[in-house]
Amino acid sequence: MSTTLPVRVPLVTEPWGILKSLAEARRNVLSIIPDIATRQPMVSGKTGKRWHMVMDPQAIREVLLDRLDDYPKSLVTKNLLKPAIGESLFIAEGAHWRWQRRAAAPVFSHRNVMNLSPIMTAAAERTVARIEAAGPRAVNMLDEMVTTTFDVIGDVTFSGGDTFDRDKVHGAIDDYISEAGKISLFDVLGFPDWVPRPGRLMSGAALKEMKSMADSAIEARAERGHDGVPDLLDLLLEGVDPKTKRQMSTAELRDNLLTFIVAGHETTALTLSWAMYLLGFDPAVQARARAEVQDVLQGRACTGDDVEKLPYIRMIIDETLRLYPAAGIISRTAQKHDTLCGREIRPGDTVMIPIYALGRNKLLWDDPDRFDPDRFADRKSIDRYAYLPFGDGPRICIGASFALQEAVIILATLLSKFEFAPVPGKEPKPVMILTLRPEGGVWMTAKPVQRTAAG
Repeated sequence: MSTTLPVRVPLVTEPWGILKSLAEARRNVLSIIPDIATRQPMVSGKTGKRWHMVMDPQAIREVLLDRLDDYPKSLVTKNLLKPAIGESLFIAEGAHWRWQRRAAAPVFSHRNVMNLSPIMTAAAERTVARIEAAGPRAVNMLDEMVTTTFDVIGDVTFSGGDTFDRDKVHGAIDDYISEAGKISLFDVLGFPDWVPRPGRLMSGAALKEMKSMADSAIEARAERGHDGVPDLLDLLLEGVDPKTKRQMSTAELRDNLLTFIVAGHETTALTLSWAMYLLGFDPAVQARARAEVQDVLQGRACTGDDVEKLPYIRMIIDETLRLYPAAGIISRTAQKHDTLCGREIRPGDTVMIPIYALGRNKLLWDDPDRFDPDRFADRKSIDRYAYLPFGDGPRICIGASFALQEAVIILATLLSKFEFAPVPGKEPKPVMILTLRPEGGVWMTAKPVQRTAAG
């Protein structure tokens, strides 16, 4: 590679007015992060509204854990996502969030996640077959990873083959993220939901159809039940809040199911795509990872039981999430007067945790723009609130263990079969709308691994 560091987002080095900030945010949300956020514990300003970016781990703990109810998710976040996923776990607040979380928590128990691992293995093997069929030509690993993770989420959600058109759902999700995800001036200024948003109307029909299909599939499954290993829909249908004994209605099930589909395939696909880019960027890391995989798998398929035996693969995933977190910014709206890092917080202020800048903050990481999976060799040495790819506190991502297991299985499977090399002149560009995507794709050549007598 011609560069010594992997690709980065150029951060702001001069003050911008509200119009330029909004224009830039529509192209790439991360571009509005000031460069000083990588060198300071906190940065504040005003762009229409007062805002604060917090990179200090103790202050972050206060926002996400100690004073959770004083910092609910911001109006911007809710207005962007509510049309697609309603008042589901991701954006609900207070008691409505708590009962849903209690009802859904058993769905992602270790046992249930392990039971779903054969689906992840099968999807990874199908990806290998597609890459082999493509022959020696370059492959866009972003497209491959999106296909793979959508295969997984489709099978773990609707394993009974319910009348659910996956292609239509996939298309509706992509349309919504690409169009509705663009920051609107109305969202930033806090206009109510009923004011139409530019660019969001065109995705309304697809969303309506997607919700209708999901409702039909849920009702059909509830009537006939399901045999074999329970999938996510079965587990959600059985879910009961142990405290209130409340179960989810069809609409609540649908909104949470769509949340899991959107979050469960998009974010993992992006993590794997960025991991593939980094493995092409650093062939030595790729070779070391492949050696670990070959030593553990000995030529067989990767299963859920292998995940804990592949610590270096997990370290690569962790380092990828530090450099390219799928959710690049967490945004909250302060409800009360407070003080963070000695700075005044007023009710209505936007408090952001720029996960992208947190992972590259020079006060928290040595040479933070460098790709080095060995940072995670001793996880206890890393401050818990300096590394937040899945958030933290009570609202930590409910599917984190599912996503990590899936990512390790897929990455290990690919490395066991191929040696990957980047296509010169095709470097991806990190761009965040709702999630941090490699714009332009991750183009690689895949050379089949030569089998040794032992392997």
